[in-house]
Amino acid sequence: MATSELYDGLVGPVNATPRPSPAAAAACDAIRAPAIIPPAVVAEEEEECALMIPATQLRAGMAILHEGNLCRVLSVLHLTPGNWRGMVQTKLRNLKTGNSFDYRFRSEDRVEKADLEQHEMEFLYGSGDEFHFMNTDTYEQVAIQRDDLGDAVYYLTPNIKVLVEFYEHRPVGVELPITVDLKVVDTPPGMKGATASNSGKPATLETGLLVQVPQFIQVGELVRVDTAEGKYLERAK
Repeated sequence: MATSELYDGLVGPVNATPRPSPAAAAACDAIRAPAIIPPAVVAEEEEECALMIPATQLRAGMAILHEGNLCRVLSVLHLTPGNWRGMVQTKLRNLKTGNSFDYRFRSEDRVEKADLEQHEMEFLYGSGDEFHFMNTDTYEQVAIQRDDLGDAVYYLTPNIKVLVEFYEHRPVGVELPITVDLKVVDTPPGMKGATASNSGKPATLETGLLVQVPQFIQVGELVRVDTAEGKYLERAK
């Protein structure tokens, strides 16, 4: 290809910086220019990203899309085996078939949170395997089975507000607050001379949840618990 086809007005010494032709300059500008994405596409992609959460944020009661199936998270256990990467052991329930199964996520995995219809409701009481909730605006009441709630039942106390999730107009579970305050109903006395570095002791909370607490925690006290891992966080005020 002749030099004149690539450059126009080449002036000065041979080693001078050549000036690209208008056609070549336009082509380079097109390559460097950022792609223009329609706002509707951007909004859709942002919404999809918002529904993706780290596996480490899974909580009992949450609804997710797993391998194309709508599933309820029944229980979550965070595993950190030695020098290995952390894992999240879960028990899931397929809401269509009713089958429950175990699945282990890597801590770096991202999970699609199901986009279900949600209504804030107040937990009223449990009766056998049914747990009753009420919409405080309409006073409508619904009952959810223990099997659908999974370990979420251990964080439900009367009057607590949760997001009840509906699938095809049927209540299928709840989304819990990040933390809840529960009363200690049973725990052994603290060891004399125990320090903050000592191992904890078991404590049974008012809902039946068993957690490890510091030695200074006594029966009758309120403790704050992380609903994602079921762990003691601090003494509640």
